[in-house]
Amino acid sequence: MLPKLRVARPTDQLAAVLHFYRDGLGLVELASFVAHNGFDGIMLGHPHAPYHLEFTHQPGHTVGRAPTADNLLVFYLPDATEWQAAVQRMQTAGLAPVPSYNPYWDQAGVTFEDPDGYRVVLQHAPWEL
Repeated sequence: MLPKLRVARPTDQLAAVLHFYRDGLGLVELASFVAHNGFDGIMLGHPHAPYHLEFTHQPGHTVGRAPTADNLLVFYLPDATEWQAAVQRMQTAGLAPVPSYNPYWDQAGVTFEDPDGYRVVLQHAPWEL
């Protein structure tokens, strides 16, 4: 059995992050919580995927922005139609592409910056190691 992955990070802008990842990126809101041990949060992903993203906010606490412009989540979308639809969904949600810090990602991908300064690359390529 493969392990499941949760990427968890705090945010100062829970509603804006929800818009970016749900409405723009197209992830599904899997769960949410309010005032759970002093934190509010959301979990986003795909119901059958072995990963999800968790974003939390602690009222009264400031976490700030991403430490660099090279903090990335990369989604590999080899199918041209799916990749174009993903890019279009981001733009339809009012999210504009940004130049990648590392120009490698601009060769076959499009980068978007979330409200906290973390970046997501929609890479039009297969994931090959």
